[in-house]
Amino acid sequence: MNVIRINKKWLTVVLHTAVWLLVFSLPYLLRHPYDPQRTKNPDEDGFLYLNLLTNFFWVGVFYLNAFVLTQQFIYKKKYLQYIAILLVVYCLIMLCHGYLFNELIKNRRFIFQMSARYNLTTFLLTVAASITYKLISDKAETDMLFKQKQEENLKSELSFLRSQISPHFIFNVLNNMVALVRLKSDQLEPTIMKLSNLMQYMLYETDEEKVLLGTEVEYLQSYIDLQQQRFGSKVKMNVTLDATEDWLAIEPMMLIPFVENAFKHGVGIIQSPQINIGLSTKDKQLSFDVSNRYNNETEEVKDKTSGIGLPNVIRRLNLLYVNRHELLITRQDGWFSISLKLNLH
Repeated sequence: MNVIRINKKWLTVVLHTAVWLLVFSLPYLLRHPYDPQRTKNPDEDGFLYLNLLTNFFWVGVFYLNAFVLTQQFIYKKKYLQYIAILLVVYCLIMLCHGYLFNELIKNRRFIFQMSARYNLTTFLLTVAASITYKLISDKAETDMLFKQKQEENLKSELSFLRSQISPHFIFNVLNNMVALVRLKSDQLEPTIMKLSNLMQYMLYETDEEKVLLGTEVEYLQSYIDLQQQRFGSKVKMNVTLDATEDWLAIEPMMLIPFVENAFKHGVGIIQSPQINIGLSTKDKQLSFDVSNRYNNETEEVKDKTSGIGLPNVIRRLNLLYVNRHELLITRQDGWFSISLKLNLH
């Protein structure tokens, strides 16, 4: 970071120097070509040096106005004080200009009013250019800081949203294990192993911005296996996870909330509970479909104690996959369905 700042500072110095050299050289580059028959003005060299030295006054005015006067007076709307200071600065420059004139020009007399009128246009152009430069540079810096702030806010929000998922998921898995303990099931030990794998994924893999789709699908399959162990034949499950392009990258824990939601609302006091889960990839496009039967009478009660996962993942999709996803949520004929199309290019 320090190296970048130093390089940027030196680049600014070089650019400013190049611009001032170009400005200083323009009058001489635009002069008429040398004519040997032309009678040389005895004060020509004196005027050349005078203009060159006066240019340094304009450089001083530019930076004084840009970095001091504009900030202290224009930004604070102290316009009368600003104009008064500019008049004082201009008069001081003209006095210095007159001193240089008398030292360098021997055959002419310095007239303050004439010189002030002659240099006024250059002075005003310099002031206008410095104000414009200051406004543009401050606007660019403000935009950069605003963009950085947005990026930091986005990172913080994503971190918060992701942290919401983990406790919610753990709560559901522990409920599964309590049920297995009560049933004294032989599946308790493999369930603990699956939970261990899931915890490892949540604690380490999800710290990454992206994970392999294959890893995410393995996590998803482990969760479904845990739920199948819990419900057995009580809930009909049709699961097809066909991630042929498992090398693609995806935001971690992006798909699990949809499956969690299906198990939260698709089991219980429901006639013939059924959950369908399908995943496939083609041409770097992920298709993910989840549907479950639900009971309107119990829906409101469940939403009071759970359900942070679905709004959470919708928010994450809007943040991370802008214009790269399509999400369709439907409730029809006792079925709750989601269909997600995700561009993983």
